[in-house]
Amino acid sequence: MNVFALIAAMTPNEMILVAGIALLAGLLIGFGIKLYTEKARRAATEKELAASRTAAEAEAQKIIAQAEAEAKSEFIRRREQFDKETESARQELRTEEKRLAKREDMLDQKIETLNTKERMADAAEKAVAEREKALAAKDRHLNELIAQQKSQLLKVANLSMDEARAQLLQKVEKDMEHETAELVQKRLEEARDRADAQAREIVVTAIQRYAAEHTCDSTVSTVDIPSDDMKGRVIGREGRNIRAFEKATGVDVIVDDTPGVVVVSAFDPVRREVARRTLEKLIQDGRIHPTRIEEVAAGVEKDIQKEIQEAGKQAVVEANIRGLHSKLVGLLGRLQFRTSYGQNVLRHSMEVAYLSQVIADELGLNGQLARRCGLLHDIGKAIDHEVEGGHPEIGADVCKRCGERDEVVNAIGGHHGDVQATSIYTPIIAAADAISASRPGARRETLERYVQRLQKLEEIAASFEGVKQAYAIQAGREVRVIVDAENVDDRLSAKIAHNIARRIEDEMEYPGEVKVTLVREVRCVDYAR
Repeated sequence: MNVFALIAAMTPNEMILVAGIALLAGLLIGFGIKLYTEKARRAATEKELAASRTAAEAEAQKIIAQAEAEAKSEFIRRREQFDKETESARQELRTEEKRLAKREDMLDQKIETLNTKERMADAAEKAVAEREKALAAKDRHLNELIAQQKSQLLKVANLSMDEARAQLLQKVEKDMEHETAELVQKRLEEARDRADAQAREIVVTAIQRYAAEHTCDSTVSTVDIPSDDMKGRVIGREGRNIRAFEKATGVDVIVDDTPGVVVVSAFDPVRREVARRTLEKLIQDGRIHPTRIEEVAAGVEKDIQKEIQEAGKQAVVEANIRGLHSKLVGLLGRLQFRTSYGQNVLRHSMEVAYLSQVIADELGLNGQLARRCGLLHDIGKAIDHEVEGGHPEIGADVCKRCGERDEVVNAIGGHHGDVQATSIYTPIIAAADAISASRPGARRETLERYVQRLQKLEEIAASFEGVKQAYAIQAGREVRVIVDAENVDDRLSAKIAHNIARRIEDEMEYPGEVKVTLVREVRCVDYAR
């Protein structure tokens, strides 16, 4: 039986009931489908919302991380800027504190000096008051003695009043002459003591108000060599680069087993500095051969000359000296490379300038003029190896030709007592020079004698005809002499070397022996075009 037969057999009521049931079932099925569809759509929507929320949260985290990184970077930048500003402010505060401390020390010293002077003045006033009291007591005592003698004379001697008065006055005059002589002598001694004390006080005040570093100069310089290969290139084939370098600079180059170091030795600091800078430039450039060595040495020497001029200008500005001749400025710069008993002459001149001003100010004189005399007092040492005479005479002559005042010229020429002092500033310069030279650590006599011995060796070698250059090396144990190859042949070269050695034996005293090495070189240059 099929469905249609069943339907046909149903009554109308049954059909209505079946239809209602079918309709209800359809509604239920439709409602279930709708619910399932709505649930699926809601699940998809929730999934989309969750994905969007996740994406939004990731984006938010990214934005937050980026903002934190930017904020951190800005914080670090502002923190660094704040640290820099804070450090700059601290540096300024430290500088200001040092300046204030220095000014406070100077004020304390001045106050102490004034207190000392006040105590001395009070003591002098008290001594004068006591002396006046003593004189008044003596005067009363003399008057009493005169009255007593007068009465005794009238009683004992049969003298008239006029005769007694005449004898009494004669005796009193003798007594007063003796006491007056004693008083004058005592006053003179007190005056000398006060003068000595005041002079010592002025000198001590000058020393306290100016303090300088203790310095000493060396006669060797070391140059760092990056590798043994470069050391070999510095030496050159069979030592030709070393020989060319020593000839061009006039120094002694010591190459030993010490790794990475070459020692440049010379008593002349200008030569030594030229040699050191030349060697450093050659090592940096890498091209090391005789021609290049001469070119670099010539260039470095020009640079040193510029530095000398600049050093002179700086010294003039530092000493606040105006209107100084340009020639004197250059000579002051040369003093930077000159030493006296190990003391740098330019710094010594600056010290003498300041000390002279302090002493002159204490004495109520012209401090500016005293400072000028002190700065120029050793100017002759810049050219004393070129001109005959001592450095005071040479310096006075140069300054006179450059238009300096008579007080300056006399102070320069007489600060060692070579000429008579005609100005009050001459003994002031002499005192300041002695203070600067005698302070602890200022000078070393052994270095001065060593330099003088090397200079004497070079002077003896250069005095022979045909000699172009002469250099004392190996701490004075060897003299290297370069002769003119065109005018001196081989036979004459041997004779010159022998004569130099004999003259050194006759005129000098030295430990051990001195080797005389004479170099005669012929150099031929041509160009291929």
